[in-house]
Amino acid sequence: MKSRTLLALGGVAVSACLLAPALAQSNHVDANGMPTDHSTPAEQAETANLNNQVSQSNAEISAQDNNNQAKYRIEQQQYQQQMQQHQAQQDAYQDQKEAWREQRARYEVLRDRFRAERAAYHRNEWPSRIAEWRVKSDASLMHARVQLINGDHVGNVVAIARADDDVIEALEVELDSGKAVWIDSADARFDHASGQVITNLYASDLRHMADERVG
Repeated sequence: MKSRTLLALGGVAVSACLLAPALAQSNHVDANGMPTDHSTPAEQAETANLNNQVSQSNAEISAQDNNNQAKYRIEQQQYQQQMQQHQAQQDAYQDQKEAWREQRARYEVLRDRFRAERAAYHRNEWPSRIAEWRVKSDASLMHARVQLINGDHVGNVVAIARADDDVIEALEVELDSGKAVWIDSADARFDHASGQVITNLYASDLRHMADERVG
């Protein structure tokens, strides 16, 4: 009897020993003091805070990614626009070069046909202040008024003949009478101050040149 009692007590002691580590592993107890796996309010708040931080970080990463994509699309659009503008400029330049070739061809036909006659045209002596001037490439030349050395206006520049190296060879002038004439660059000066072209040719010779026709 005594042996069974001791054995029973020993079993209780063993059970207590087995239970103690299990209880020691749990840091949470409920309102009744019993172990529980539920988080404390403080731990729940900390978990919620961590979740919020992760969500905010993910949102920031997503926003940054969207910004990068938007920036890339804008840069691509700008690049495409620049390429289109460049191509348009190239096309315009080629069209302009073709127009220059046509203008030069028209000028050369008249120049070669009437070279001897034009050598006999009268020319006034250049005033010393403009004697050394030369007609050079300048956007202001187009549509510039043309005047004689005495100041009389005779017409407007309507076309320019250029050599392959872009040097101006002649100006086509539409006279106020409505007729057109080519003036060699040697017979013209450009006054940047007034924006006008000056020619040393006589008015009578300009009229005669305008009546020339290619047969």
